[in-house]
Amino acid sequence: MSGVVAAVSRSEEYTFTKPTVDSITLLAGLGVEDDIHQGVTVKHRSRVRRDPSQPNLRQVHLIHQELFDDFRAAGFTVGPGQIGENVTTSGIDLLGLPTGTLLHLGAEAVVEVTGLRNPCAQIDNFATGLLKQVLGKDDAGNVIRKAGIMSVVLIGGIVHTGDQIRVELPAQPHQPLQPV
Repeated sequence: MSGVVAAVSRSEEYTFTKPTVDSITLLAGLGVEDDIHQGVTVKHRSRVRRDPSQPNLRQVHLIHQELFDDFRAAGFTVGPGQIGENVTTSGIDLLGLPTGTLLHLGAEAVVEVTGLRNPCAQIDNFATGLLKQVLGKDDAGNVIRKAGIMSVVLIGGIVHTGDQIRVELPAQPHQPLQPV
């Protein structure tokens, strides 16, 4: 399974939207260089308030570009980086990956998938009603989260828009993604 990096984004400040750039540098064990969420321990403000010593399982946020097509069909215009992701992908079913999947980004970088992004009300501050587009329920009433996945950096490197992504699944049995 493979795909492409459609865009990369980062922000040095706590902003919901992250500006797109030509490339980002991933730092092993830390995240995206010059991004506010870079670090060994949690950087998301709500998680810092609960326990600032928690490990940062949300170093790199990835969203599939195909989600933006779903948004457009529902009347929303959303582009890369606008809902806070660092890497926008194309051609990979990110939400269907199991926990522990390795994503090889470009020539060097490798991230390990830790779980699902748990979307919050800030998404509605960006566009009213968008939160309902990234949260749903299956036939059994279980919450379905569609706002992308989170990962940690195992091997650092530079990631450019247009780079190939190679997916390496973990050994069986696969564990479905849970919110992190």
